[in-house]
This record gives sequence, structure tokens and C-alpha cells, in this order.
Amino acid sequence: MSKLLNSLSEDEYVLIRGTKKSQMADLDEEALIRLHTRVRRARNKFVKLYRRAGAAKVEAKGARGAGKSANTHNAGKAEVFESALSRVSRQLATASKRNARKLKAERLARARKDAPSFSEIGTGDGKVRSAGKARTDATRESSGRKKFEASSIAAGARRQAEKDERHRQ
Repeated sequence: MSKLLNSLSEDEYVLIRGTKKSQMADLDEEALIRLHTRVRRARNKFVKLYRRAGAAKVEAKGARGAGKSANTHNAGKAEVFESALSRVSRQLATASKRNARKLKAERLARARKDAPSFSEIGTGDGKVRSAGKARTDATRESSGRKKFEASSIAAGARRQAEKDERHRQ
């Protein structure tokens, strides 16, 4: 593994070093998202290189297994970046959960502050002094309601007429 880390370029090595837990400890969620994106892109790059080189060597070697051994460098780099990506993902999940808990606590605190407390309302005997507002059905005056009621009345009248006709016979 150290041999593979020594073969990384300076930028790649700095990126891998930035995924150590001590380096990521003081990063906020946004910085972790940016780091996650960079590591994911690097991992995808080496996975793509590994697959392309392997596919090209299959034709020359005659088999996929024979072409695989000549392409271990890109596979190793892809594994290094995969493990780095998993470290960043775990740290990002922890930071996201922490931020979610903090936002929830703030939201609940605002809700508690805005809601009236029953102790602040005052003392009373629990009786309602006013009769309240008379509730009226606002839908009574709509044309749809009138048609529905007229139809219902007419249907009732038809049913009653049928019953009356049966009793006459």
C-alpha cells in the first residue's frame, strides 16, 4: 500500500492526505461535500482508466484474465481512492446528522417561542363568557348546492309517488 501511495502524483497524494480523520475533523458540511466530490471524481477517473486499459489488453492478450495482471496500477489507485471516498462519506454523514439535529432543535425552539403558554394567558375559572360567533353554512347559496338539493328533493318526491301508487292498487 505504501508503494502505491508513493506512486501517486503530488495532487493525488494531497487529496488522499486530506481524507484522514484528523484533517477532516474541523471541516463543515459544505467543505466535506466539496472534498467528497473531488475524491469521487478521482476514483471514477482511475476506475475508468482501469476498465479501458483492461478492455484494450483483452484483444492483445486474448483473454480478460491475462489482461488484468498488466493493469494492476490503475486498479490499485482506484482502490486507494475508493477507501478515501468511504472515509469522506462517513464523515459527511456524521456532519449531516449533526446539522439536521441542530436545525431541528432551532425549529422546535422557534415553535415553542411562537406558541402561547397557558400559564401566560392568565387565571380564570374556565368558563366561556361569550356565546361565540354563529356559524353559517356558506355553501348554501352556491348554485351547485341548490341544484343538488333540488335533485335530492325531486328524487324523494318520485320515490314517494311510487309508494303512494303501490298502496292505491
